[in-house]
Amino acid sequence: MAENLKDCKVACLATFSQLESICREEGVICRDLGITKNNLCHFEVEYLCSYKRNVIKVGKTQEVQEFYLVKWKGYPESMNTWEPRKNLKCTDLLSYFWEDMMQELLRRKKRTVPKTLDASIVSHVIQRAKLRQTLKQWETHMNGLGTHKGCIYVENLVDMEGPPKNFTYINDYKVGDGISLNEVAVGCECTDCLNNPVEGCCAGASQHKFAYNDSGQVRIRPGLPIYECNKRCCCGPECSNRVVQKGIQYSLCIFRTDNGRGWGVRTMERIRKNTFVMEYVGEIITTEEAERRGHIYDKEGATYLFDLDYVDDEYTVDAAHYGNISHFVNHSCDPNLQVYNVFIDNLDERLPRIAFFATRSIKSGEELTFDYKMQSKCYSFCLIVCNEEAIFSGLLNLIYPK
Repeated sequence: MAENLKDCKVACLATFSQLESICREEGVICRDLGITKNNLCHFEVEYLCSYKRNVIKVGKTQEVQEFYLVKWKGYPESMNTWEPRKNLKCTDLLSYFWEDMMQELLRRKKRTVPKTLDASIVSHVIQRAKLRQTLKQWETHMNGLGTHKGCIYVENLVDMEGPPKNFTYINDYKVGDGISLNEVAVGCECTDCLNNPVEGCCAGASQHKFAYNDSGQVRIRPGLPIYECNKRCCCGPECSNRVVQKGIQYSLCIFRTDNGRGWGVRTMERIRKNTFVMEYVGEIITTEEAERRGHIYDKEGATYLFDLDYVDDEYTVDAAHYGNISHFVNHSCDPNLQVYNVFIDNLDERLPRIAFFATRSIKSGEELTFDYKMQSKCYSFCLIVCNEEAIFSGLLNLIYPK
């Protein structure tokens, strides 16, 4: 019996932060937590909890000194200490503290900062600090999953909502039970796919037009499919016909909207017209399974179903519990994103990859949107998206020419 327990593992219910606090409080060194003999007694500000002003007599004059209640990283709250402003070098944390405190004071219609903060304001500031930490951890997690150039940021200046529950961030399709993605067996033999395509490159082999110009901007009209070079092709990773597969190239921000629409997405930099922005990623399921889930989602008020009907109505992308940043993109009747169907390593026309391209030049700070009811000629799929604040139930009919 004892020998069988050698490989037995039990998940720890404490977080790394809690374990770190316990180790520092007890003076225990732990390499796995990064606590060594040299840094066991190091103090780093985790966040600021409260504020007060004291009048101190210096000689014949009186001076006002500011003090902040500091939560030290890796130490329990019982070891929080009051520190004078001159001891604190954490300018970002000071800015966050004043931003949160002033926002709460304004909400209470208080125009001046009191000498000491009451317990309710302190509680609000601490909750905001902890929320910011949670969102930062989520942000780090999402950026750690991909190798794409663009960074993902998260911001909530509106309420106390944290990362969505029961949602797993992924960068590629999650294939459901009974579904297989068949990889392409052949690739192009081009050395310069844009300027010297052999037999029309991958697009030509499928009797379609080459989709991109030399700047990576899509040059075919919405409705026509895009065939990118694949892993069997002779061209390299910098090929002009490899755009969507390189992933997100722009820095984007998931932000909390202030008008009841839940989360949204905005760009942190200017996006050129006709350039790739992101894919719609989720779990690929059958339409029968989508029908079953749809009834459940309707009751819960949280559905993200995207039907793929390029040839046959067989498959659906469900981004309710597995998805990427596109999960948070909101609807607009005047959208700045357009849907294209893309084929790369899988040429099964029943399973296109869904890519969003910019319909126009998009300014830095502008929210990204697409129309859940876009219409074009000859292709159809259905998307129903909603959240706790607003329920969008829309039939998206896109008809692509063959």
